[in-house]
Amino acid sequence: MITRRSQLATFASVLLAITMAAGGASAQEQIVIGVPTGLSGANSVVAPSVVQSAELAVEEINKAGGILGKTVRLEVADDGSGAAGAQKAFDYLVLQKKVNALISMETSAARNAALPIVSRGKVPYIYTSLYEGRSCNKYLFANGAVPEQMVAPIVDQFMTDGAKKFFLVGSDYAFGRGMLTFTRQYIESKGGTVVGDEYQPMDATDWTAIISKMRSATPDAVIMSTAGGAPNVTLTKQFKAAGLSAKVGNLSIDEGTAKTMGADAAGTFITASYLTGIDSEANKEFLANMKAKFGADLRTPNDLSVPEYDAVYLYKAAVEKAGSTKPDDVIAALEQVSFTGPRGTVSMNHQRHAPLTMFLGEVQSDGSVTIIKKFDNVSPGEQCPK
Repeated sequence: MITRRSQLATFASVLLAITMAAGGASAQEQIVIGVPTGLSGANSVVAPSVVQSAELAVEEINKAGGILGKTVRLEVADDGSGAAGAQKAFDYLVLQKKVNALISMETSAARNAALPIVSRGKVPYIYTSLYEGRSCNKYLFANGAVPEQMVAPIVDQFMTDGAKKFFLVGSDYAFGRGMLTFTRQYIESKGGTVVGDEYQPMDATDWTAIISKMRSATPDAVIMSTAGGAPNVTLTKQFKAAGLSAKVGNLSIDEGTAKTMGADAAGTFITASYLTGIDSEANKEFLANMKAKFGADLRTPNDLSVPEYDAVYLYKAAVEKAGSTKPDDVIAALEQVSFTGPRGTVSMNHQRHAPLTMFLGEVQSDGSVTIIKKFDNVSPGEQCPK
């Protein structure tokens, strides 16, 4: 006779089997990567593409046998694109889910708020966003671009085209101010003049007053450095509607966001370590695999999402070199490994930052980006001296 106890035992066995089939392994046999990113707030325009890049990397790695024979699993958390949300997301991932590593594209406000939690939890953290530079922590590595790699291509191009007067506008936090402080210094070192320097909160949507100041200052070129996707959309749209003739460079716009803006972004110059137009077999294979996995739901791969893909593989390489997921072992290995992917070969071997091949691109009327120039192996400069 089947007893109630035996029925429960059978049900539990079936449930365990289903769980194992779905997850592929028990928690002890898995390596868990936390992905805190701005699914809401300023970065919500681009964060879905970041998650997609991480998902493809993990799928490929698991199909190839995982890392040290263990399957890899993602834990995604919304950081709200800001400090308060990041503290909650990192608390959840580090202290509750006890992830083995953190790999994420985030605003600088989110990163800065999260670093004390990273230090307390002693978790390797690969920061994959382009940013203002000089964020240094025992557990932090960065594989995105910094001002030393991003500013010169745009400013030099504009000056070659005759620009002498520049107007700077950005979001009022670490990224916006840090990126434009470097930009001002670079412009002035080249003999140019900054005729305006204005900032708005990260969540600003009305740029009317600043655009009025631009009109009065009559700059030859405007350099923008706003937070994530949403502020780029509103500022660019309002600038275009104002009919100003100045050249436009944007230090934070990504190709995916440009695609959504279409004609509003036409003529904007950007610098990036990744553009979909990179003519390499590795990039063609990556784009084909992304299309095969996500189909009609694919978000445009871009310079804020592809470093996420690279970073998952860089973490894999570090764990395999160390033969361990122990934080200190992985940290020691991260600056010794490299990965060759859609952006070329990436190594975080320069003061925990990466020399990168950079591209100057121009947004077209359909939102696509045409590559204008290529700059090989650009150094990130002095970032975190030992």
